[in-house]
Order: sequence, then structure tokens, then C-alpha cells
Amino acid sequence: QVQVIESGGGLVQAGDSLRLSCDASGRTFSIYGMGWFRQAPGKERESVAAISASGALIDYADSVKGRFTISRDNAKNAVYLQMNSLKPEDTAVYYCAAGNSAWTTRWASTSEYGYWGQGTQVTVSS
Repeated sequence: QVQVIESGGGLVQAGDSLRLSCDASGRTFSIYGMGWFRQAPGKERESVAAISASGALIDYADSVKGRFTISRDNAKNAVYLQMNSLKPEDTAVYYCAAGNSAWTTRWASTSEYGYWGQGTQVTVSS
């Protein structure tokens, strides 16, 4: 059983930075790969980034490469998403999810994750 809770969203201007946090419960946190997803109004939920259980493997959606950084601190049962150079098109509800395994090549698929947070709103104005 894993519970994940996102925080850190807010209203910012284009070009600003924001860091999202995902706090997870359980002593088994370190065995799960973790992912960040986002969903904008009227659009499908899309993958943003993923990180393996150990933190050794990381991948990003093309739309955020070079701007976003995913990291994890297993000692704190936490995952982070540092977002720099934010753009209006980054506006969405951001979700943290715990995977069903340590890592998967299908990291961008929602079906690979068994535990989801409630989401945190990120709004980027022009």
C-alpha cells in the first residue's frame, strides 16, 4: 500500500520556476519507480517524467526536456519535479504516481502505475 500526495503547485508567470513535491508513504517506497503526469483542460493525461526506484534511470517527455528535472530522495520517501522556464502550455493539473515495478520501458503509460495522488494545479500566465 502506497499513498502519494502532491504539493507545490501555484500561479506563476512565464519564465518562472516551480518545484513540485510528491510525498509517499510506506517503507517500501524505494522499490517503486515513480512518474509525473499532467492533464490540461480538454486534453488527455500525458506523461511528463519518470524515475526508476534507485534513481539511476530517468526519462522525460520531449516537451519538457531541458526545462524539467525529476529527482527522488528515498530516505525522505519523496519525489520532486523542478520546473524551470515555465510556459503557458505547461498549465495543467500535475499528478504523481507510483509504479508497479522498479522500472519499465513503458514509463509513459498510465497503466504502469498503481497509485496516484490527487494532483496539484500549475497555472502559468503570459
